[in-house]
Amino acid sequence: MTLTDWIIDLALLLIVFRQLREERLTARTLLLPLAIVGWVAHSYLHDIPTAGNDTVLVAAFAAVGVVFGVLGGLLTRVRTLDGHVHIKATAGAAALWVVSMGFRLGFAVWSSHASGAAHLGRFSAAHDITSGQAWVAALVLMALGEVVVRLGTIVVRGQLMLARGNRNQAAVPAGRPNTYV
Repeated sequence: MTLTDWIIDLALLLIVFRQLREERLTARTLLLPLAIVGWVAHSYLHDIPTAGNDTVLVAAFAAVGVVFGVLGGLLTRVRTLDGHVHIKATAGAAALWVVSMGFRLGFAVWSSHASGAAHLGRFSAAHDITSGQAWVAALVLMALGEVVVRLGTIVVRGQLMLARGNRNQAAVPAGRPNTYV
């Protein structure tokens, strides 16, 4: 693991911790995590190996990332206030993010040491995983799927609330927030 790897992982963790306090959903809220995982994908995802069971590994990890993203998006509180969407990560959403980031970070540290690398090599050979790039692609696509789907879930929930709020505007006095969903 390089210093850059540590900085990226810590930056992604801090993004969710920052959302433990309520904030307005803005382009910056969306673009910062997307830019980070986009840079990671550009830097580390050179190809997606398809030999042996590489595709199965990559697809499984990506699917786990998507599931974590949906759960993280659903566990994030979303409400409207004065016509704007506000979000707040719950403790559950933050814990889920820490678990997933911690897994990827722990895996990277473990696999970079001799005993972990040897075990991973034996596991890969036994399960017909043909290259180390398959593990890199799997972990990167897991993170990418989690971030994109989490943000997408939050945006969709916010837009649905705004649409519902516009229909029910007469029922809620101006300036009074809708409840969290």
